[in-house]
Amino acid sequence: MHADLQIHTHVPASPRTAGATALLAILACVLFPLAWYWETTFSIVSIWERSETFAHGFAVIPIFAYLVWRRCEDLALTPIAPCPAALAGLAIAGLAWVIGELGSILGLSHFALVSMIPLAIWAVLGTTLVRKLAFPLAFLFFAVPFGEFLVPTLIDWTADFTIAALQASGIPVYREGQHFQIPTGSWSVVEACSGIRYLIASLMAGTLYAYLTYRSPRRRLIFMGFAILVPIVANWLRAYMIVMLGHLSGNRIAVGVDHIIYGWIFFGVVIGVLFFIGSRWREDESPVPVARSVGSPGVGSITVDARWIGTVLAALVLIAVWKPVHGALTSAGSGGAPQLAQVNEANGWRDTAQKTARWRPHFVGPTAERSQGFEKGSLWVGLYLGYYRDQVQGAELVGSQNQLVVSNDSRWKKVAAGEQEIQLGGSPIRVRTAEIVGPGVRLRAWQWYWINGRLTSSDYAAKAYTVLDRLLGRGDHAAVVVVYAPMRDPRDTAATDALSAFVADMAPGIAQRLDEARGR
Repeated sequence: MHADLQIHTHVPASPRTAGATALLAILACVLFPLAWYWETTFSIVSIWERSETFAHGFAVIPIFAYLVWRRCEDLALTPIAPCPAALAGLAIAGLAWVIGELGSILGLSHFALVSMIPLAIWAVLGTTLVRKLAFPLAFLFFAVPFGEFLVPTLIDWTADFTIAALQASGIPVYREGQHFQIPTGSWSVVEACSGIRYLIASLMAGTLYAYLTYRSPRRRLIFMGFAILVPIVANWLRAYMIVMLGHLSGNRIAVGVDHIIYGWIFFGVVIGVLFFIGSRWREDESPVPVARSVGSPGVGSITVDARWIGTVLAALVLIAVWKPVHGALTSAGSGGAPQLAQVNEANGWRDTAQKTARWRPHFVGPTAERSQGFEKGSLWVGLYLGYYRDQVQGAELVGSQNQLVVSNDSRWKKVAAGEQEIQLGGSPIRVRTAEIVGPGVRLRAWQWYWINGRLTSSDYAAKAYTVLDRLLGRGDHAAVVVVYAPMRDPRDTAATDALSAFVADMAPGIAQRLDEARGR
């Protein structure tokens, strides 16, 4: 029998030293994940830099630092004790980062990286300290460039309100999708009109204002609710007023960059009024408790023992390990560029390359692609295949940049969209549908994805299949298939009939070419 040596050191400290210790530990928990996953950090910052919608991200870290610093005296009273339970959260965040990278799901990678910071602080410094820093740590998530998925919905709402308001004002409107005409000109509701930048900026500023101005959770939540609702309604009014200014001035004002300036001025006034009204119910902040005397039990101290050291080391490992795991899963390339041969003529459909439509879908970075035209009797159908392999950010199948028509296209406009169930390869599948108008032509298009032999039209399913295939070592072979046919007017069903006939006859040939491209 012998006694094991136990490492257990209780280190009392003055409030100033204890506060500095906590701040240094927080700084380390912030900097290490951001530096280790520098590629993800760089992608976040690059989005801040190039997108006005997320330019507020540059202010998040300084505001976080200020919010932590203003609690410095309070932190000096907080004993530092590890929380091993938080290590499970770190493991989940790391796994989420791997999944985000494998599936080129940028938002998931960004959220996973930012999540590592509060989880590391929780593991190393303990639950009591994290509770005191709950808001600053939550505020960090405003650094994530997130919210673009709301753009289509916000565009629809803005277009609906603007057109309804114009009609209520006695102005006749003809609408196709998000494009409409009034007697004095044509207008379009595009991404810049969605109000997403106003919404995100208002939510961030409103959340900070609510935290600093109120103590009651109820008042904070109410104000945050108004910070969401007000910019949405304000953007509707902004869009309506811009169209009215253009209409009443004979399109001399509010039709160029000046309408953006008017929009920001209007938004600034509205948010200023919101904050002014909110200040009428402000609640003064509770004073920070005065530090107790040095040497008081559990105050300004850290217990350095095997449990604390083990937690710190485990946190370091659980932050660092996922990068090499991702590298191991993606180290093996797929060889040379895939060959995507022309789809053969079949069942009476003849290749008419010289009649390929002037339009083609906007898909960025495919490793191989093919555009063809086919005719059978009086029917004509266009086919586009975009094949993706070894996908990375900016060259992945599913991404915000990949669309049938981009909103800033000056020649082609998507005027309608929906879904339709068809028979494909002997099984029913829902495909995306769209009506596209260009110079002298109207097209009806169907779109779906091919993921290593699976068929889907869902972005989420396509991402999930891609992640699963890469985890199982099957590669990330994927493709988009778009077929389209000309139509005379929105009520014309001939295009749908042509597409149905083409898919029934040519689907096996399309599948054969995609299988050949992946090496089968």
